[in-house]
Order: sequence, then C-alpha cells, then structure tokens
Amino acid sequence: MSRETESEPRSFAYSLSQREDGWAWCVYDEDGLTVANGAQVSRAAALAAIERRLSPSCDEEAAA
Repeated sequence: MSRETESEPRSFAYSLSQREDGWAWCVYDEDGLTVANGAQVSRAAALAAIERRLSPSCDEEAAA
C-alpha cells in the first residue's frame, strides 16, 4: 500500500435503529464491513458510541 493511500481519510457509515429495549447501532467501513456495533438504552448514548467510533483518534488507535 502506498503512503498516499495510507494517509487518505477512511469513510464510514452507520445505522441506528430503535429496539424494544433501547437502540442498536452499527458502523460500517467503505467496503460495507461492520467495524463496530453495540446497543444502548438511550438514543443519546447510542449516538455518543457511534461518534467515539467515528472519531479520528479511534481510527488511529485501531491502526496501532
């Protein structure tokens, strides 16, 4: 892999769905593969978990 490719930002998508017991979420990479998922009781907590997964520092930690 070239250095230019390594430095390009990765794109992610997420899904958020309401369940009977709270909210389920999933983060996907550019290839549609699941890179993180979980469930929280509140929508706010689920969105916060998604934001943590999408933050650049989280991506850097995963690459280390």
